[in-house]
Amino acid sequence: MTEDRHPSGAPWRNFYGRFRGKTIRASQKDYLENDLDALSPGPIDWDINPDRVKLDPAAIFDGKDIWLEIGFGGGEHLVAMAERYPEIGLIGCEPFINGVAMLLGKIRKADVENLKVHPGDVRDLFDVMPDASIAKAFLNYPDPWPKARHHRRRFVTAEHLDPLFRVMKPGAEFRVATDIPDYVRQTLEEVPKAGFVLETALPDGMNTPWDDWVSTRYEQKALREGRDPHYLTFRKPA
Repeated sequence: MTEDRHPSGAPWRNFYGRFRGKTIRASQKDYLENDLDALSPGPIDWDINPDRVKLDPAAIFDGKDIWLEIGFGGGEHLVAMAERYPEIGLIGCEPFINGVAMLLGKIRKADVENLKVHPGDVRDLFDVMPDASIAKAFLNYPDPWPKARHHRRRFVTAEHLDPLFRVMKPGAEFRVATDIPDYVRQTLEEVPKAGFVLETALPDGMNTPWDDWVSTRYEQKALREGRDPHYLTFRKPA
């Protein structure tokens, strides 16, 4: 085993963030123990798919188009999209287990059946998704990493954007919502470098949410604290 790999065979990828926060309630433990496995998109983690065999997108949702939410937080937006678009299959990736537990509670309450969950790093999902397999992707209020020396930890870097571009279908839409002006700056600089084309009219277009936008708890917190939301739309060329 080389020194730059985990014992599982996974590459050493720096992960900056939390896997667990406050104590998980008994009801949330129930969701995690009884609901999570059935919602897996397939073998993603290195310990169960060390050869990085690609998933079959058609088998995940019986041929439905697949949308991806990267870091779904508490799951408000993800569940709302699943309810609004039953003809679409959605995958949510979130490494923070408390957020996963919150989502599972919302799924059980909403009784949606077009949702899958990967409780881990989205880069592991990118590894096993075939080229041109995602029809739309959402990045809503990602961790801002406000200190300049930490900007390389943001999602909008080549390490994340290049594989995202690969798995997106030609013509697929990539949406970014954030309340951090410097995150907007880095997004506008880095996302086009990966090959995406900006569709939002600047600057005023950034102030208008999408017609089907569902405000999240992070957005509500930003509004209470006086920060303005920004909405950016990119597209992979057809």
